[in-house]
Amino acid sequence: MNSFFMEVMDDTMANVLREKTEAERLKIAGRMWRSARSILRGAIQTEHPDWSEEQVNGEIAERISYGLVKNEFK
Repeated sequence: MNSFFMEVMDDTMANVLREKTEAERLKIAGRMWRSARSILRGAIQTEHPDWSEEQVNGEIAERISYGLVKNEFK
């Protein structure tokens, strides 16, 4: 997780988002955040079926923060 990767948005998608209100863009970002957490949760639970909810949540936080938040429940 030490390498940096940035995905660049194409012009068509950028134009679609420019036409959205601030509230619409915020709603989209919130849904993307929940989706990312859901996907991570499934992957982590598959990797570690014996982990508690606290351990899974700690791992999600660690991965989303690129290691800035440490999973103290591992």
